[in-house]
Amino acid sequence: MRKLKKPKFETDKFKGKTKLLHARNFNKFGFDFHPEVSLISGVLVLLFIGMTLKDPGVANAALMGIQDKITNNFNWFFIFSANLFLLFPVYLMFSKFGEIKLGGPEAKPEFSNFAWYSMLISAGMGIGLMFWSVGEPLYHANTVLPLTGGTSNSEALGMTFYHWGFHPWGIYSLIALALAFFAYNRGLPLSLRSVFYPIFKDRVFGWVGDIIDISAVISCLFGLATSLGFGAQQINAGLNYLFGVPKSAGIQVTIIVVITCIATLSVVSGIGKGVRILSELNMRVAGLFLIMMIVLGPTLFILRSFNNGIGYYLNNFISISFFSENGNAWQGSWTIFYWAWWISWSPFVGMFIARISKGRSVREFVTAILIIPTLLSFIWMTTFGGTALFQNAASSGQLFDAVQGDISTALFAMIQGMGISGGLKGALSIIGTFLVISFFVTSSDSGSLVVDNLTSGGKLDSPVFQRVFWAVLQGAIAATLLIVGGSNALNALQTGVIISGLPFTVILLAMMYSLHVGLRNDLSKLKKYREDKLAIKLFNQKIKGSFMADEKVRERMINK
Repeated sequence: MRKLKKPKFETDKFKGKTKLLHARNFNKFGFDFHPEVSLISGVLVLLFIGMTLKDPGVANAALMGIQDKITNNFNWFFIFSANLFLLFPVYLMFSKFGEIKLGGPEAKPEFSNFAWYSMLISAGMGIGLMFWSVGEPLYHANTVLPLTGGTSNSEALGMTFYHWGFHPWGIYSLIALALAFFAYNRGLPLSLRSVFYPIFKDRVFGWVGDIIDISAVISCLFGLATSLGFGAQQINAGLNYLFGVPKSAGIQVTIIVVITCIATLSVVSGIGKGVRILSELNMRVAGLFLIMMIVLGPTLFILRSFNNGIGYYLNNFISISFFSENGNAWQGSWTIFYWAWWISWSPFVGMFIARISKGRSVREFVTAILIIPTLLSFIWMTTFGGTALFQNAASSGQLFDAVQGDISTALFAMIQGMGISGGLKGALSIIGTFLVISFFVTSSDSGSLVVDNLTSGGKLDSPVFQRVFWAVLQGAIAATLLIVGGSNALNALQTGVIISGLPFTVILLAMMYSLHVGLRNDLSKLKKYREDKLAIKLFNQKIKGSFMADEKVRERMINK
């Protein structure tokens, strides 16, 4: 009986080059990092922190000026690119490329579906969903939207779905798929430089790759810092409601320090323990929180709002996806900020998803990432946003007035206005605060794992101290932006992420071409593998040669 040889997907081809890349690492005093990527990234970030803290007022004015130029001149670029980042993974999902498995035809998934989905949600949008789910629908419902000129609840939820739906997860799926493919199907280091091998060839192991990884590290750090800043503001708001802790930048910086220390414990335990366990806990507690809100809130209004919001979103999907505002009075603060945030956040989320997704087919991978988190985001936004809209109408706009004063208090202001007992209000506030803290920790620890991975040449087992360093540094950026922004801390966080997101958008565009080249090569190998498998099956079953010669039957079995 003949044996089927495993297909050669070039996983051994780059082992020597990977060793040469890792040979450039600094391996003394317990360290193991790539000096060019680590030191340049670290120095640039520390310079930013030092210069901004030296004169926060001047720094804030300069950052806002840069943001205005980017949003006024490049809003069309962000909009157009975000659409491409969604369309490309969808194309791969429905094409024959969808049959390719990450890790080869025989690869098996490392994590269960529940653990996989839990880590996707926790890493991708945890803090953001907690921070914006009440405030954003309220803002849209009380603002004349430039695209429609309307202010209805359906439009408000539909625009919220647009910002939290298919587009951000399309960005995540693109970069995650590219990283996973070149790592598991090519044997290249799990680093952003590897994705560009079809374009730059062996130069990705030199200074060209260094530049790519440095840009990814800086983009990732600012994307993470933005989320951590939001988390610190919201934790402060929760502690203020529960225990009367004053709301200030100093308290929020203290929160960042404390949570970063907690996150280091999870960092030390690694992705298979700390991150996975915390992510699964997040999903269970978030599920309980969601059910309680649906039951205790205006249930029928929430259900109707879900239908209306989905209807508006799907019915106007094309028009809102390609709309570019002239002047950016509204879009610069919402859509452009979100697209830049997702793009800046994407190296972290993409790297994290890639690490946990070996053994998944391209079709399964893209479908799961686009559909499951998007649907859950819609349900979450409708539950909390719908409750807020209902309550705001009943209180003649009092909730929106509170949210306008400080959006970080939105969740707790809404809970306080619900028609339930004080004990239930307290319980919901405690659960909400716990979730913000828990999502904060998972974002920080998984983010530091990813950044450390990028700065060590794609190594997955770098020293713990290095992960702790990057966890501390991303907390320092968040603290710096909060201090610089002062009373306008939200604007400072948005500015930082928009500035870092623009150059990385160009890198993602090049990534689409590189990934397509790699997948096309693998598809031909997969077809050859199936041909060999069929030939051996027929040989072992002693099928007559006339049957083997039937091209139509043979082709049908190969593509089965």
